[in-house]
Amino acid sequence: MPKILIFIFIIHSLSVAEFGGSRASFHGFIMHEFMLEGVSCKVVEPKQAALGKPWIWRARFWGHQPQLDKELLNLGWHVVYCDVANLFGNPEAVRRWDIFYEFVTHKYGFNKRPVLEGMSRGGLIVYNWAKANPNKVSCIYGDAPVCDIKSWPGGKGKGKGGGKVWERCLRAYGLTDEAAHKFKGNPSDGLAPLAKAGVRLIHVVGDVDTVVPVAENTQIVEERYRKLGGTIKVIHKPEVGHHPHSLKNPKPLLDFILKAYQAYKK
Repeated sequence: MPKILIFIFIIHSLSVAEFGGSRASFHGFIMHEFMLEGVSCKVVEPKQAALGKPWIWRARFWGHQPQLDKELLNLGWHVVYCDVANLFGNPEAVRRWDIFYEFVTHKYGFNKRPVLEGMSRGGLIVYNWAKANPNKVSCIYGDAPVCDIKSWPGGKGKGKGGGKVWERCLRAYGLTDEAAHKFKGNPSDGLAPLAKAGVRLIHVVGDVDTVVPVAENTQIVEERYRKLGGTIKVIHKPEVGHHPHSLKNPKPLLDFILKAYQAYKK
């Protein structure tokens, strides 16, 4: 066997066999569960990795409404998770994701531009990490995403708010209730780096969501991103609230994501 083929085989083997930890099944695919610097992580490997090792990075609510993740696995994508629960996308959450990104891209050769998937409060970390790393993202899929902590868990608008979760959020950022009103570290703030980098956004929202109201979250991101010249698509679900997430048929999401990935494919 030529040396170059042996080298490629070794690299591929490393990508699927040496995460450590334990193994489980995720809808028939091998899932690696392991700790990385004290943080719980998961990597699900496809039966055969696609060229370039594309991957989607799930934020929060692992395994919930997995239809998109399963479709991507069938196409050779990896699906991953790095726990940032109760950090609400704060700098510590971004730091954890920085470490995980370096781990899977440098050691295992994953693509340098993952797709970020944020459901509900998962919107906080996907946007905050992406804004800190705009050239390391191909696109963002937000599903009823929280785009302003004042809306949720703050409940300062028309939404229900998160009750005591608001107190945990404030502690995570080192904010007082009063200071939170002037906070500019929300997903809806500072979108210019993403627009400049050409990161495409797609959101799925329920039009009667009373937990994460569209008008206080996705609508603001949409308006601001379009003004910046960015590409954003919003799929509205009439007469649907915060749940159920995703789409029964994920094809519109899949098509958008694959097109966005192809735009950066080397």
